[in-house]
Amino acid sequence: MDASGPYDLVTMGRVGVDLYPEQSGVPLAEVRTFAKSLGGSPTNVAVGAARYGHRVAVITKVGADGFGDYVHAALRGFGVDDRFVGTDPVLRTPIVFCELMPPESPTILFYRQPTAPDMQLSVGELDVGEIRDARVFWTTGTGLSEEPSRAATLAALEARNRRATTVHDLDYRPAFWSSPDEARVQQLRALAFATVAVGNVEECVVAVGDGSPEDLARRLLDLGLDLAIVKLGADGVLAAWDGGAERFPPVRVRVVNGLGAGDAFGAGVCHGLLEGWDVPRTVRFASAAGAHVASQLACADAMPDEAQVEALLVDA
Repeated sequence: MDASGPYDLVTMGRVGVDLYPEQSGVPLAEVRTFAKSLGGSPTNVAVGAARYGHRVAVITKVGADGFGDYVHAALRGFGVDDRFVGTDPVLRTPIVFCELMPPESPTILFYRQPTAPDMQLSVGELDVGEIRDARVFWTTGTGLSEEPSRAATLAALEARNRRATTVHDLDYRPAFWSSPDEARVQQLRALAFATVAVGNVEECVVAVGDGSPEDLARRLLDLGLDLAIVKLGADGVLAAWDGGAERFPPVRVRVVNGLGAGDAFGAGVCHGLLEGWDVPRTVRFASAAGAHVASQLACADAMPDEAQVEALLVDA
């Protein structure tokens, strides 16, 4: 254990290098230049939480290449501990292109074949003590899509044994799964160890079946969760917890790139939980954080500090 005590947040899962078009509203084939940024949902969540001043680490894996070196340097630059970022000697660090058509819902092109280093995380590489003792631990559905990452993710969650606060981001990417049915089985295994679930409507439907957002949230709570958050896109967010449920309107901004909004939202949720805020305050803050990043081109580089989010809430 580090002398400074447990981490405020440890995230586990996908990492990569995002290449964002610098020409918006044109097909990928016509894009001339790209902007490079750190990527991968749980990695971005870690960066966002670090921006709020929290002590954060990420568990993932990169390739032995220049992009892997960039990931390490970027994490350190953002104040995220990279000691649990391993290196695969063969596989390359993934890159991700996005096509900003439309900006609100970009098309994502993953280069993760035949697999990615972060999917090769194994149980033996985990620091179970740091995972168990972190104030918040964050996993994703993508980490369940392939072995050995699946076994490692479930082992990490089991080590937590539903210790508060354990967040599972449903993070369903169809390209990574053989079928929605397979995804549902694995998501339910993970949710059995979580205290908080976060997902959009499609992701929640894959996990617990079709229904209204209220139905989805109730089914998630019925699994033993303390908090269920269903993201509704342009319609805002629904949150349900023991003794309450509420829909929260979106914070309106001009969207430049919607790709990182969910990650900023997740970082905002972690911040609110770490600060001991109630659910309404946490979700409103997280929604504004997501809106801030949606109004920027990049994701990790655009993560706001608390003052920037509060200013956006005042203006909303």
